[in-house]
Amino acid sequence: MSLAFDEFGRPFLLVKEQAQKERVTGVEAQKVNILAALSVANVLKSSLGPRGMDKILTTPDNDVVVTNDGATILERMDLDNEIAQLVVELSKSQDFEIGDGTTGVVCIAGALLEQAAGLLDKGIHSSRISEGFEQACEIACRRLEEIAETIPIDGKDYLFQTARSTLNSKVVNRVRDHMAMICVDAVLSVADLARRDVNLDLIKVEGKVGGRLEETCLVRGIVIDKDFSHPQMPKELVNPRIAILTCPFEPPKPKTKHTLQITSAAHMQELHAQEQAYFREEIARCKAAGADLVICQWGFDDEANYLLYYHDLPAVRWVGGVELELIAIATGGRIVPRFADLSAEKLGRCGRVREVGFGTTKDRMIFLEDCPNSHAVTIFIRGGNHMMIEEAKRALHDAICMVRNLIRDNRVVYGGGSAEIAASLAVLRHADETPTVEQHAIRAFADALETIPINLALNSGLDAILALSAARKAQVEENNPFAGIDCMDNGTIDMKTQGVFETLHGKCSQLRLAMQVVKMILKIDDVIVTKSEDQN
Repeated sequence: MSLAFDEFGRPFLLVKEQAQKERVTGVEAQKVNILAALSVANVLKSSLGPRGMDKILTTPDNDVVVTNDGATILERMDLDNEIAQLVVELSKSQDFEIGDGTTGVVCIAGALLEQAAGLLDKGIHSSRISEGFEQACEIACRRLEEIAETIPIDGKDYLFQTARSTLNSKVVNRVRDHMAMICVDAVLSVADLARRDVNLDLIKVEGKVGGRLEETCLVRGIVIDKDFSHPQMPKELVNPRIAILTCPFEPPKPKTKHTLQITSAAHMQELHAQEQAYFREEIARCKAAGADLVICQWGFDDEANYLLYYHDLPAVRWVGGVELELIAIATGGRIVPRFADLSAEKLGRCGRVREVGFGTTKDRMIFLEDCPNSHAVTIFIRGGNHMMIEEAKRALHDAICMVRNLIRDNRVVYGGGSAEIAASLAVLRHADETPTVEQHAIRAFADALETIPINLALNSGLDAILALSAARKAQVEENNPFAGIDCMDNGTIDMKTQGVFETLHGKCSQLRLAMQVVKMILKIDDVIVTKSEDQN
């Protein structure tokens, strides 16, 4: 809005339109959107599979991240385009729902959009394309359910194979057997097999730079990145009783505004004596309840720290709220908000508490081990540098989620692109039986599914056409739905023989999420770009 004058000098208000706008409509808008999404999807193609490449990402603060996790790559990319943001949200949805398969779901969505662009060039309406994709997706999921196998989860073998398959494509694949067993043991420790439920919040993942990946271990308890508050406190306690406090070791503070005037040295000494009396009373309450160790959410000053050491009461300060909850669960203790509420019944117990030092620095961590409640565990990762530890955490997260998914639904399909090829063949057969124009979209969906085995072969240094043809031939002529791409040169294309599989729920989720995002992008036929005032 601005003030202007007419030819007679009379003022009037000039109301501008919101801004001068450029519009892209119709098929042109759909193609612009498809290209924007494809530019993101193509970034991840080379990261697919056990021999996929890693990406190095740098932040404005010069932090470096090396990863091949699709969700992490997209989350850290600097994207301004709204359609590209939809692809990022797609990978986040897969990561939230399943925990793994984020790279695959983006690759499938990119292939579907590429096929949709070709259909738009042929003059097929976007709504007919969406209908065809939806039909094809249901056919593919139905075929996956037909070839899925139900596996027993009573033992560890199949859970171990699932975790191992997930870790094949990660930076920790050199020690995948060791890591896979840790993941299985961690999940089984917190799982409720009767209800087929797993609470992953009870699995804590900690890491410390130094050592080798092979030194990664599962602690049947909690590891906290703290040390004892006084350097002369004992470094190891056996069968301690633990007071878990959210109240600080300090004199009580009035709730109203107040001032304290000290006019002499005697007053200062009296104040100091009163503070000591408060500290001694709080320590006496802990000792009277039978506590051998105090874990406090808040800090305490040097005076309180010395008195704790003097009265032989080891303490840990500045422990986070989430860690306090895990410690309470693991030790069977209660979190105490006031010293007056502390009693012997609220103390936690564990077999051993020890402070462990690392390297030549002052890095120390406290291990609470052999806890009575094994439903809270910690995976403690060692690695050569911070980037390695962070990538190992992401890899273990994916493996843990896949083991959890298998406990929830123990139906699996085999990997190496075999599931996608089997689904593609089923969709092609359905396309031949469809008389309407949707048959083109259904056939395009089948072609898009083959992007997974093709990229697996390319990333493994194989001839994609020959590898895909061999797998399709085995599936058609030998009726073997488990034939896929031999990425690791194991001498067989039978993925069941290789023991490479993933959950049915995760695979169907990939197809459905990718199809939904593609439908959403195809439904957009108008892009309005607002020019800035400088351009005007």
